[in-house]
Amino acid sequence: MTQVLELQFATATGKTTTLTIDAPKSTITAAEVQQVMETIITKNVFTGQAGALAAIKGARIVDRQVTEFDMATT
Repeated sequence: MTQVLELQFATATGKTTTLTIDAPKSTITAAEVQQVMETIITKNVFTGQAGALAAIKGARIVDRQVTEFDMATT
């Protein structure tokens, strides 16, 4: 099972941008996530075509299970 933390932001142009963090610590709290997101916005850490990150829209941890096939030839 693989986990990712998705941080969802509203941009200055009204679009939504999502930052994904692989393997978040299992003890992470909503308060910690909010503090990091506020710091990212305040320090203007990321910008892109959709403009600067302007507000927090949400955050979530996503679990996914990946099954790989062995495609090696014998």
